[in-house]
Amino acid sequence: MIARLRGRLDGIAEDHAVVDVGGVGYLVACAPRTLAGLPRPGEPVDLLIETQVRDDSITLYGFPTAAERRWFRLLQTVQGVGARVALGILSVLGPDELARAVAAQDKAALARASGVGPRLAGRIAAELKDRLSELPGLASASISGTAATALGGPADDAVSALVNLGYGRSDAHAAVAKAAAALGTSAPVEELIRTGLQELARV
Repeated sequence: MIARLRGRLDGIAEDHAVVDVGGVGYLVACAPRTLAGLPRPGEPVDLLIETQVRDDSITLYGFPTAAERRWFRLLQTVQGVGARVALGILSVLGPDELARAVAAQDKAALARASGVGPRLAGRIAAELKDRLSELPGLASASISGTAATALGGPADDAVSALVNLGYGRSDAHAAVAKAAAALGTSAPVEELIRTGLQELARV
């Protein structure tokens, strides 16, 4: 199995790149976000690879980081999420953003991806929430122990208040999680909201 390709970029198409390694061109399917971050043709390129073998094909998927490759694998454990949908999700949400969306059960953020409707977004959020611990190395501030679990009580009310003020659920959840870690989960709603707003202002 191919796990990594390091060579020169031969070219970029709408949904893939060709990497020249020792005179052999490897076609590598990539998310648009990954393709946008590649160098110009002829320059050195280094991609982590997920190899998928089917009865009639062998497909290489390329990622700039180990975190993205691990999310690609994890997303496909959810029924209804294949390689194309997983790449679509990683095109609109980076690893840390995806972790925050799952931790916050932010179905709207997940549904921004092509091929992900409300029902599938809900399934992804529900099935992966308890598996965030399988992804060490993601930003700890984004998915701290508090952020990766249901906040409950006043903290949930604070998240709802921030969402009603126009903030995205993922951002509101992360901000209140930090506030709760500093003040305690039993802190009054007003204090959690105020501290959460301060966290959001720093972004």
